[in-house]
Amino acid sequence: MVGDQDDWSARAVCRGADLEELFAEGAAQNRAKALCTGCPVRTECLAHALDHRIEHGIWGGMTERERRALLKRRPTVASWRRLLETARAEHGRHTTGQQEPGAGWSKTG
Repeated sequence: MVGDQDDWSARAVCRGADLEELFAEGAAQNRAKALCTGCPVRTECLAHALDHRIEHGIWGGMTERERRALLKRRPTVASWRRLLETARAEHGRHTTGQQEPGAGWSKTG
């Protein structure tokens, strides 16, 4: 999975940002999170951080505290990448009106 980071990280909005901005503390984290808005690889970035239990920095628009809370709420998720990509695909079908009846995002992980 580490090898796939090169695939998506090259397209990240933050690729040219100062790394100190992405590892900010306190209120400065909101500015760093704003970089993630509209990023084409936000899902991949967040999944990478969650799957690798990265403890510091802004990844996929979430702070370390937000990621810890998510991991705590969903301890049985084996692959965040698979879960987030599935959710993104289901959301796309839903927003285009192609979702099958009863097909929703399960809370079972």
